Amino acid sequence: MNHNSYITVKRAKFKTISGEVNIPYGTKLEVGGNVLLHNGKPVCAVFSDCAYEFFAQNDDGQGLLRGKLIQTIKSTLAKHDEAHQDRWDKIWDDPRCQQYKCSDRDDFWLWNHDFYNAEIEDLKHIAKLIGAKEVK
Repeated sequence: MNHNSYITVKRAKFKTISGEVNIPYGTKLEVGGNVLLHNGKPVCAVFSDCAYEFFAQNDDGQGLLRGKLIQTIKSTLAKHDEAHQDRWDKIWDDPRCQQYKCSDRDDFWLWNHDFYNAEIEDLKHIAKLIGAKEVK
């Protein structure tokens, strides 16, 4: 599914093919083809790690919440404490999570593009499943 609007969920300060950008939190971006645009200039591809880190799909007006949930899920899973493996086991065992796993890796979990565009309820389910801090 192609999305029409994105929002900045983390200040984006980096070099792009069209020069330096410094895009504040909460700034809305447009989409042209598969490229995010700020003030009509290309920033990054919608399928890039850069897009996943700094921006969230905002067609439903829930982009800021989506971004917070994604960051909370990723940071919770990155914790290397005694519950680390338990959290990952829950992800691997949950049928709802399976739709968000890159299908080309059987032995390693990578989030796919759909995860970064997931419905809020699915992200809340994943966050609750792994015991992530509640996001509002």
